[in-house]
Amino acid sequence: MNPMDDANRPVTHSVFVEQEVEFTLVELSRACRADVEQLVLLVHEGVLTPRGGGGNDNDNGSAEHWRFEGHSLHRARVALRLTRDLEMSLTGTALVLDLLDEIEALRSRLRRVSGQ
Repeated sequence: MNPMDDANRPVTHSVFVEQEVEFTLVELSRACRADVEQLVLLVHEGVLTPRGGGGNDNDNGSAEHWRFEGHSLHRARVALRLTRDLEMSLTGTALVLDLLDEIEALRSRLRRVSGQ
């Protein structure tokens, strides 16, 4: 591989977040570089599920009390990227993320079965 090829390769930034880490809504918005309102819409659509209230109309949980687990950071970033880059609706984004979760669960089962 030519060293000059590395200069043209896009840089990918990764952040490892432990499952035990919790984010407030404001902290999650900063980590995602997104508006709080965008994340609230993702909660209302069911893409993100905070502790301290699910964000549904009949739920008493206030957004200021929401806490998001570490994996929510990755899920929020993927959702925001889908809505931005592919111009998906929030409903479509929720469906895609559910399907990606199902694919990962099936792959995990397959790995367990083939490992036996």
